[in-house]
Amino acid sequence: MKAMILAAGLGSRMRPLTDHAPKPMLKVAEKPLIEHQINRLVNAGITDIVINTAYLAEQIESYLGNGAKFGCAIKYSREEKALETGGGIFKALPLLGSSPFLVVNGDVWHELDYKNLVNKEIFGLAHLVLVDNPSFNRAGDFYLKEGHANTEQEGEALTFSGISILNPKLFEECAEGAFKLAPLLIKGMSAQQVTAEKYQGYWLDVGTPQRLNELNEHLNKD
Repeated sequence: MKAMILAAGLGSRMRPLTDHAPKPMLKVAEKPLIEHQINRLVNAGITDIVINTAYLAEQIESYLGNGAKFGCAIKYSREEKALETGGGIFKALPLLGSSPFLVVNGDVWHELDYKNLVNKEIFGLAHLVLVDNPSFNRAGDFYLKEGHANTEQEGEALTFSGISILNPKLFEECAEGAFKLAPLLIKGMSAQQVTAEKYQGYWLDVGTPQRLNELNEHLNKD
């Protein structure tokens, strides 16, 4: 299975830390966030990786190169302007192929073993990893009931972790340009084509300087 790391965002909530560096290059435990992501993927046997870049793209591409020093092969989908999540994935589809692929946000930290995820038999258009609602998203994003995600307030309200397996067929009716991923997922949910699971380990959306500090404190405790 191939994987895509989403790394094209501006990281505006991380300013001033992102004034001169893209958010995935901010360091945690002496390594850039995105390097931790790559190591976790490689450890799970996922070695074909696509990364979309836009803001300060050259920093990411220069540091990671072709991925050889990390034991993987990296290809880049460069965006002249950020295309949002859906548009960015759609642009990268020629690099990802025709089979389902793993997608992970470049700015989340988790301790999920990807082997447990990619070895599952996935049906439908998407499979989402959901987590308990953090303090900054108390209402959650979707509901989980009997292994499927929904927006009908059926089941447990949870937050999308930024980790998913997507089938390219999810994007069949899309066109080039900037667009969000959520409407595609919601449409798939209405057709019972989006499965989901709850991850209960440590997870953090490293979206602000305060959360970056929180993550470093968490790792220092370990």
